[in-house]
Amino acid sequence: MDKRHYDFVIVGSGINSLVCAALLAKKGHKVCVLERNDRLGGCIRTEEITLPGFRHEVFSAVHPLVVTSPVFAELQEDFFSRGLEYCSNDYPTGVVLPDNRSLVFRMDRQANAAAMEALAEGDGSYYVESMQYVEKNSPLIFGLLGNKLWSFATLKLFAGELWKRGVAGMLNFVSEAMQTNRDWLEAHYSSDLVKAQFAPWVLHAGLGPESAFSGLMSRVMAFTLEQAGAPVVKGGNEKLVDIYAEIIRDHGGEMICNVDVAEITLEGTRATGVKDSSGIVYSATKSVICNVTPTQLYQRLLSEAMQPPEVRKQANEYRYGRAMMTIHLALDEPPQWAHPDMQKVVMLHVTPDLDGISKATNEADRGFLPDQSTIVVCQPTAVDPSRAPEGKWIFWIQLQQIPRILKGDARGEIATPEDGQWNDSIRDQFADRILAQLAEVIPNLKRSLLAMKAYSPKDLEAMNINLVGGDAYGGDCGLDQFLFWRPLKAMKNHETPVKNLYHIGASTHPGPGLGGGSGYLVAKQLA
Repeated sequence: MDKRHYDFVIVGSGINSLVCAALLAKKGHKVCVLERNDRLGGCIRTEEITLPGFRHEVFSAVHPLVVTSPVFAELQEDFFSRGLEYCSNDYPTGVVLPDNRSLVFRMDRQANAAAMEALAEGDGSYYVESMQYVEKNSPLIFGLLGNKLWSFATLKLFAGELWKRGVAGMLNFVSEAMQTNRDWLEAHYSSDLVKAQFAPWVLHAGLGPESAFSGLMSRVMAFTLEQAGAPVVKGGNEKLVDIYAEIIRDHGGEMICNVDVAEITLEGTRATGVKDSSGIVYSATKSVICNVTPTQLYQRLLSEAMQPPEVRKQANEYRYGRAMMTIHLALDEPPQWAHPDMQKVVMLHVTPDLDGISKATNEADRGFLPDQSTIVVCQPTAVDPSRAPEGKWIFWIQLQQIPRILKGDARGEIATPEDGQWNDSIRDQFADRILAQLAEVIPNLKRSLLAMKAYSPKDLEAMNINLVGGDAYGGDCGLDQFLFWRPLKAMKNHETPVKNLYHIGASTHPGPGLGGGSGYLVAKQLA
């Protein structure tokens, strides 16, 4: 039998795996990262998928959570010495309504407040108050989102906050944190444009406007964009993956692609390594770390005999959320937005309004293609002209209100199959609908379009097995499946029922995003 020996074996090469492997390798451990695809990086992939010279981000687009992460602070000397360069500007986001009214959000609190106040009296002052609220509560908010929850550190954090606030104060914070995005927006803002500015961002957290906890997440996201912007890696985000691979290999680690891990090997109740589909065993003297979904871990890789009944039951009942679809455009010239500043914005939303966002989210939740979607438009060429030939432009379009299983079309135009599965025809018809919606606010879109590449939820899952049904967030992020209860109520932190087997990735705390939080927490525990 072919058997290879390491200290740590990591399954999957997404951002959490790269973070974990880099930190462990730098501590002198022999690390091996196994990837089933032909390239590393998980949801970080840069390719010329439309035309030569147009470099698109196939999955994720911007990196505010990367540059604000603790691992970035710890490894930034390694990153910059290897040539990592981020491009950013003062215009991280904005919103465009169907009537061409728009609002730009800047990395300048007073400028944002002035713009909002000009739209409706009181909106600007409340925005400042909201950002101050995040700052005031940042130890508790970011402590919950950045620490192991089942730990002495979190217990100490709660005890300190309870002592400072009192029981009533803590209960008031919890009550405010549970507020929905709709309730928060409608209670404090008058301008429909300001509401439309903030409302779509909760979709990036796998939530909706009526989800519990979405009001707080909206404020946290606005705060993060104000502080960090929407940076992209010069030349393509895949450069970050390449640099992580260099760090790992420079410290003795191995990165192996085209390896389909078939099972976790065991000795009694302890994980000893993994076996791939060809029979090769990769032994781990210290730990096996799996960056996979609960579906993959508990239904495919880990023997059922090693799973207590409650773990098996909860894994089988784990919920996945709405799907995602992406569309990539190569353009002959920059877009002619009605407001010239929109051409500077890195990632914006084209959306009806708060009610329109709610309507499309509800349609997708019920299995219907939305009548009028909220469209995420990323313009990396606004900050990094090297992404396209001189004078050209690229669009990264993300649709987050997409059903995993199709039951129909809210507009009644696109016929959906009886089995509810996506196919190329539905993908292309829906992509055409989105382009038509965009063309209403970008008059030169159709004449400047050189090439287009669209990916349905089915296409995305085919490229990345962790995107179950096209769910980009590793599972539904509703409160009952988040924080202390992510991924399973029966397990704590990143533990599993098996000794020396750990679970990381978007399906685990602190959830989706490119900050590498779960990989960081497990590496710090094991290093």
